[in-house]
Amino acid sequence: MKNEQKGILYIVATPIGNLGDITQRALETFETVDLIAAEDTRHSGLLLSHYGIKKPFFALHDHNEQQKATVLVEKLQQGINIALISDAGTPLISDPGFHLVRHCRQAGIQVVPIPGACAAITALCASGIASDRFCFEGFLPAKSKSRCDKLEALAEEPRTLIFYESTHRILETLADMQTIFGEERYIVMARELTKTWETIHGDSLGVLISWLKEDGNRIKGEIVLVVEGKPETESTEISSQAVKLLTLLCKELPLKKAAGIVAETFGYKKNALYQYGLENLGEK
Repeated sequence: MKNEQKGILYIVATPIGNLGDITQRALETFETVDLIAAEDTRHSGLLLSHYGIKKPFFALHDHNEQQKATVLVEKLQQGINIALISDAGTPLISDPGFHLVRHCRQAGIQVVPIPGACAAITALCASGIASDRFCFEGFLPAKSKSRCDKLEALAEEPRTLIFYESTHRILETLADMQTIFGEERYIVMARELTKTWETIHGDSLGVLISWLKEDGNRIKGEIVLVVEGKPETESTEISSQAVKLLTLLCKELPLKKAAGIVAETFGYKKNALYQYGLENLGEK
């Protein structure tokens, strides 16, 4: 019989491919918890069987998480300790778990992260692209129009961008990136990380697309895209979006204030925008 003390929710990272990447702490956690909440219980059953661990499972995936989170919180309040895992890597990173963790924190239940593998960080650290500032965007929308809208919103982003993508959409996604970002934008595609056919290949978007089309095997597997952020823009390269915003703001605000707002929005130098306004918009 469980005591009155609340249980603990452990967020446990599992290998993204190579089973040797499991941590000792993860294995110890699996041994001590009462229940394992898994995205795919069959997949996770094979994983834990490899380590000789037998525990009851609870299915928690995208389609039932909001409803089942309440059930798991009740179990935790009864003193049951639970480990949350995803199919691979760190839970909640483009995987279920957000609603459960949020409910637990609201209910005063202790949440303990057990760190480990994450495909996004694994790809970033091997990409050779700036890693001091980056944005993780997960999976882009499946439909081209929505995907392009999302990419358009990120076109001026100076930080490194990280995306996940599937085999059957990778060429379409790269084509849309080429349209929005330009064929010269540098990108690294990492697939099947830590697995037998691991490939990490970088080039400009135009060249990378051609390289992938040479061999259909190059697009197979789980894929991470690491995209170089847009370089700092000089005053002679002010985008049409920035000019449009500056023009609109100048109708209501002094040029100096309008230039400051646009500079903060797009990452330009305020003086460059101010000078542009003087020369092209007839503002003072």
